[in-house]
Amino acid sequence: MRHYQIVVLPGDGIGPEVITESVKTLKALAELHGGFRLETQHFDWGTERYLREGALMPKDGLAVLERGGFDGILLGPIGDPRVPDHLTLWGLLLPLRQGFDQYVNLRPMRLLPGVQSPLVGKGPAEIDMLCIRENTEGEYAGVGGRVHQGMGEEVAIQSMVFTRAGTARIIRYAFENASTDASR
Repeated sequence: MRHYQIVVLPGDGIGPEVITESVKTLKALAELHGGFRLETQHFDWGTERYLREGALMPKDGLAVLERGGFDGILLGPIGDPRVPDHLTLWGLLLPLRQGFDQYVNLRPMRLLPGVQSPLVGKGPAEIDMLCIRENTEGEYAGVGGRVHQGMGEEVAIQSMVFTRAGTARIIRYAFENASTDASR
């Protein structure tokens, strides 16, 4: 029987509620399948930790995850109006994405049976797409800044960076995924 160790980061807002049910679902699937089992370890990394300690995760957070021998991370939604977005982005999300080179942002878009679509006459067979986008470069590269902060002429500049290597690998991933999906 395969054994998976999963880090659980419940996140903010509705995250803890959603992740609690997600863990229950994963454990039920493991029981039904019978060929694997899950062990979860929860970390309190998120806004509440930031408000308490001044950081969304410990300075050695990535090393903690690397040393732990974990097989995956179940991450809930991150963000809270009490903390500026750039702090949650650079304090947790991007360190995880970039530190572990999680370059694929995979977003399935399906119409579920029984759900009415604003696209008249279209059903689940017609609405089944996959959005694949790069997750560590582009607007996530962090190239930019602010000039004349706090003054009337303050200016913010944000540049997107796409490398040849980053572009090639996400295109390759998308092409291989489309090729595999088309063969079904």
